[in-house]
Amino acid sequence: MPLDSWDRYILVVEDNSALRDLYRTALRAAGYAVIGVEDGVDALRLVDNQLPAAIVLDLGLPRLDGRDVQRELKADPATARIPVIVVTGTDTSDLDPTEFPNILRKPTSPDALVIAVEQCLKKMPA
Repeated sequence: MPLDSWDRYILVVEDNSALRDLYRTALRAAGYAVIGVEDGVDALRLVDNQLPAAIVLDLGLPRLDGRDVQRELKADPATARIPVIVVTGTDTSDLDPTEFPNILRKPTSPDALVIAVEQCLKKMPA
């Protein structure tokens, strides 16, 4: 299905291919259209072309890390309201909870990820 035909999709940004595939499979099984990329630069390029309903974002990414991706998204009015679910194994104690409100620690179950995405989407205006 071409990306431009999707009204809403979930963008998974994870450099570990096995985890990216696991998250993509779980979200697709829950009925979501999903695109997966391995770094922050590709994530921002995709978001420029088609706004996702939500983003699943690792922090430890090559080329542009997740913290910088989140800051770029929040700085742009067109992308500032996209819910971001951070899924990371890195230390998050330095993160501002208002900037990063949705954090799951690795390892996380596919079910927990789907629940987190669904909760974020329910909070969004229709």
